[in-house]
Amino acid sequence: MKTIQSLLLATLLSIGSMATFAGPVNVNSANAEDIAESLNGVGNKKALAIIAYRSTHGEFTTIDSLIQVKGIGEKTVSKNKNLILLK
Repeated sequence: MKTIQSLLLATLLSIGSMATFAGPVNVNSANAEDIAESLNGVGNKKALAIIAYRSTHGEFTTIDSLIQVKGIGEKTVSKNKNLILLK
């Protein structure tokens, strides 16, 4: 029984170490990798679009202004509002 418990504990610990818990991200300063890792439904392509938009138009002044980025819609912004920082 101790062997099974030890094996189970080792498995749970290894799974936990593989999990990535992304925190809030500043879309005005973060790189594409950090944006993609932190926001749900935003992969590398959309993260690069966020950076390109901010490079052309300047910093985002509101979270909702992210919908101006091609590929980022209201649904994506809504489900990530608690993860998006502007400053």
